[in-house]
Amino acid sequence: MSTMSVSLSPHVRSDNSTQKIMRNVIFALLPAAVFGVVWFGLSALLTLVLSCASALLAEFLMVKALKRPFSLNDGSALVTGLLLGLTLPAGCPWYVPVLGSVFAICIAKQVFGGLGDNFVNPALAGRAFLLASFPVAMTSYPTSRFMADAVSSATPLSSEFAGSLSYADAFLGLMSGSIGEVCKLALLLGGIYLVIRQIIDWRIPVAYLATLALLTALTGGNALDAVLLGGSMLGAIFMATDYVTSPVSPWGRVVFGIGIGIINFAIRAFGAYPEGVTYAILLMNIASPLIERFTRPKKYGEVKKNA
Repeated sequence: MSTMSVSLSPHVRSDNSTQKIMRNVIFALLPAAVFGVVWFGLSALLTLVLSCASALLAEFLMVKALKRPFSLNDGSALVTGLLLGLTLPAGCPWYVPVLGSVFAICIAKQVFGGLGDNFVNPALAGRAFLLASFPVAMTSYPTSRFMADAVSSATPLSSEFAGSLSYADAFLGLMSGSIGEVCKLALLLGGIYLVIRQIIDWRIPVAYLATLALLTALTGGNALDAVLLGGSMLGAIFMATDYVTSPVSPWGRVVFGIGIGIINFAIRAFGAYPEGVTYAILLMNIASPLIERFTRPKKYGEVKKNA
């Protein structure tokens, strides 16, 4: 086990527990996925199918090549493929979801030892790879067939795009964007389900979104735009809460969420890239072991070892 993953070892669970978690995550993602397919059409379905199928095939070939135990039944590869697909624009070239899923599974997950040993979220690592490799395809968002008079924009965070929307439209998903990020109602329902099922902790998404909204408001921006436009909510609920790459301790999760919010705001406000969710979560994934070290409650009688 690598040095990075040592501190993450409390996250590693039994196969049955992992299967339960992944089944619940898939179920929670279904409202956003179904809405995306209905809203954007068959091109969205094709993107999701290619992303999921590529992730499953990559997982199968990697465990065979590395002679590791069969792992397709734990559901983690399917979740990675589905999450990655939901972050992509509908109608992107077929090789985009394929290459993204292959990178996510082979490089971000299996190279580091598989589930439990990866120190960054595989789906986000795949998305970061795609953003660097195919920036135009990744930032060209089609409009729905139901949006004949919609404002076309390279990013849902642009002022022109934001000005053409009501908050009701943004919340219900009547807008352009990535397949799974548009309908905030669907994402919120999925998040509430996961919190009730105790699959995720509310502290991370609440700390993240509250920090992002507060910093945006304090600098004269629109806090609701910061939360409702772009991939903030998808990232907060389904990416940042990944149990392998986020802290275990309650205060650690709060610090983790605040850190993501600060970095996301900084990228949006001062960087050339308008979104920033992907890189904010990935950077905090790397910092997660350090956060865990300083925020984990000490056991009774525990003493600090001498250097």
